[in-house]
Order: sequence, then structure tokens, then C-alpha cells
Amino acid sequence: MKVYLVQHAEAMSEEQDPDRSLTDVGRQHTQWTAAVAAEMGVEVDQIRHSGKTRARQTAEILGEALGPSEGVVEVPGLAPLDDVVGVGDELEARPGPLMLVGHLPFMERLAGHLLAGDASKPVVDFQNAGIVCLQKTDERWQALWIVTPEVAAIMVEA
Repeated sequence: MKVYLVQHAEAMSEEQDPDRSLTDVGRQHTQWTAAVAAEMGVEVDQIRHSGKTRARQTAEILGEALGPSEGVVEVPGLAPLDDVVGVGDELEARPGPLMLVGHLPFMERLAGHLLAGDASKPVVDFQNAGIVCLQKTDERWQALWIVTPEVAAIMVEA
């Protein structure tokens, strides 16, 4: 089973926009990583997001490129300070590939929980609009690849 972890793209400050919508740069970075993911053949059953505007907008851009069969949906449990154990347990039980779009420190903690068995261990440096692909093999999770917006920009231009 694969899971794709995405930290939302760059968003405006609260002073600029209380809803924290994506910046133009954030939209562009997400479009690049989404295009690369589609080119790589990434398939997901569903893209889940926290419901915060910046996560929803990032998820929608990814959804346009990847066309998840079960759509793009808001789910509880992906907020910045939510507990990662419940999400980790759900991932263990789910057979199909998912993409989760959320926030720091949640994404860092979830990666630590899955890869190292300890949510307090930082094992991945997330970047806005970057995609981290994890795969469950037998009894453990492993990191397969990471696409950052900088790498995606090079790949899209090539």
C-alpha cells in the first residue's frame, strides 16, 4: 500500500488573507508537482485534506491532475496538532493508495510514526507542495521517493 504525504503549498499570511489562500507561487509549485506525479503514473483512490483553505486548494490542484476515483475529500484528523496514531492505524488497515494533504508539524510527526515508530523523530524534511511517497511492505513502512517543487520545475521543463 502506498501513501503520499503532502504539506500544503505556500499560503498567504493571515494579515494578507485571513483564510490563508494559496499564493500564486504556491499554486504554481503545486501544479508542477502534480504534473510530475501524473507523469510518474501516481494513482490514488482518494485525496484527503484537513479542510483548511490552503490544504483544500492544494488537494484540489493535485486532484485535477491525478483524478482520484473516490475524489478529493475533507476529513478530520489532519490538522497541524492532531494525533497521528489514529491516522497511522487507518493507513495500516486500508488496502488502496491515498494522498494526504495537511500541515506541519502533523506531516512530520506522521512520517516519523510510520517510518521510525516514533512521532517525535523527524525523518523527512517536508517542503510546501512537495510529495513524499511511502510504501508499506510486509510489516514496515519505507520511503520510496520525494518530489519537491524545485525538482518538479526541472522535470516539467525537460
